[in-house]
Amino acid sequence: MTDHWDNLWVNGRFATMRAGAGPYGVIEPGALAAKAGRIDWIGPMSDLPRREARAVHDLGGRWVTPGLIDCHTHLIYAGDRAGEFELRLQGATYEEIARAGGGIRSTVKATREASEDDLVRGAGPRLAALAAEGVTTIEIKSGYGLDRANEIKMLRAARRLAESKGIRVRTTFLGAHAVPPEYEGRADAYMNAVIDDMLPAAHAAGVVDAVDAFCEKIAFTPAQTDRLFGAARRLGLPVKLHADQLSDTGGAALAARHGALSADHLEYADEAGIKAMAEAGTVAVLLPGAFYFLRETTLPPVRMLRRAGTAVAIASDCNPGSSPVTSLLLMLNMACTLFDLTPEEALAGVTRNAARALGLADSLGTLEVGKTADLAVWNIGRPAELSYRIGFNPLDRVVKNGGTSS
Repeated sequence: MTDHWDNLWVNGRFATMRAGAGPYGVIEPGALAAKAGRIDWIGPMSDLPRREARAVHDLGGRWVTPGLIDCHTHLIYAGDRAGEFELRLQGATYEEIARAGGGIRSTVKATREASEDDLVRGAGPRLAALAAEGVTTIEIKSGYGLDRANEIKMLRAARRLAESKGIRVRTTFLGAHAVPPEYEGRADAYMNAVIDDMLPAAHAAGVVDAVDAFCEKIAFTPAQTDRLFGAARRLGLPVKLHADQLSDTGGAALAARHGALSADHLEYADEAGIKAMAEAGTVAVLLPGAFYFLRETTLPPVRMLRRAGTAVAIASDCNPGSSPVTSLLLMLNMACTLFDLTPEEALAGVTRNAARALGLADSLGTLEVGKTADLAVWNIGRPAELSYRIGFNPLDRVVKNGGTSS
């Protein structure tokens, strides 16, 4: 019995997303076998070994991709900013809203007032919406607590969300998201608190997988970010960066210098920074939801990214202020229509390259032997349909860790 596969899927069309394996890495008609939660065999039906499986599943010609990965979210928060959205459409500026107590500070206030249980309950529907579109792995950042107790509370809520919803969650400490009200005008002092108190405490609590920062004129300087990243690396934690979203602060190059997993947004990144990212293996995470919602006009440098050979990922950036998005499939369409990615590039952006952006490329992101058997099964005619349709979910079912669940 030990030689049996746990599950075998036959008569499928597999978009393996393996780099260099032809368009989408297609195998059709194909089969895939899983054992102990991992892919044990995948290939054409004609090559399927004569080996028994405890369960055989006929895919009926359906397409199968790796489980989707949302590699940049702020899913844990309390309250909403719909009122501010309405005010902006009536002509109020961001500064006017902030002076009235709105903006990120309103989310910080609501998140601080919420219990850990409140945060888990509030994020549940958002996570469920993403999971319903084939997302099996998600990154969740802190950054709306901005003090030790509340940052750890957010990260613990993210861990609990993973347990309760059966989805893989990577947690990112984003204490350097903004300067909180109590540190108004004292950004250096706040960064000292982040480095000397908040990050070590969160790391000791075992709730941090990576460290992020918002490097921008309205947030933290490259020098402040550099200090934080040095502290993170001394703790053995990988780093990520909100980089060059609103201006060119050299964020892309800074991220590359620290060997960051990813640099995210990048609308204003320059060619030198993009080349440095490619050389460092830092993934470019593009966030079309925020670009759309904020009515930005400066596009991320997609052609430069292609020329440099920089891996490109796509994510929802789900957050209450600039990207209240809970559809990764919509982000595929926006990546194509707004940023001029091809459907294959977009799909790679939520599979192979998204796994790299989370440091999970060894186990996720493609369909190949040895990797975790996370699959998304689709009722589509071709892979490009995942980017083509708007407001339509063709998911048939998902497979997590080699065992079926819907």
